[in-house]
Amino acid sequence: MSFKTKGKVLQILPEQKGTSPRGDWKKQDFVIEAADDSQYPKKICFTLFNDKNGTFDKVKTNSEVEVSFSIESREYNGKWYSNVNAFRVDLVSPGSSGDHTPPPYTAADIPPMGDSDDKDDLPF
Repeated sequence: MSFKTKGKVLQILPEQKGTSPRGDWKKQDFVIEAADDSQYPKKICFTLFNDKNGTFDKVKTNSEVEVSFSIESREYNGKWYSNVNAFRVDLVSPGSSGDHTPPPYTAADIPPMGDSDDKDDLPF
């Protein structure tokens, strides 16, 4: 299951690297303030793993982004831990929004009427 949210990047945390039995790994955490209509906007910390780290190179603090992510949980020693894993981060254009309302039209948008002497060329 995957989700999407938009928001402003508040913080980019330092990249972390390590080695596991499966090989080398690296991860990048970042925090956004979700752009919802709530009085109390939510802050969410996302994690990018390994090959997804390059996805984040073009994003800076205060950038508006749309994040595609998944949530997963795992149990360790009787406790549950959850991760919010980002798999795609896209910059949001400053002028774009979810509103796709066409611009209002004016009288200048209406094509001129032909003369009454014009012959109608409709076939019926």
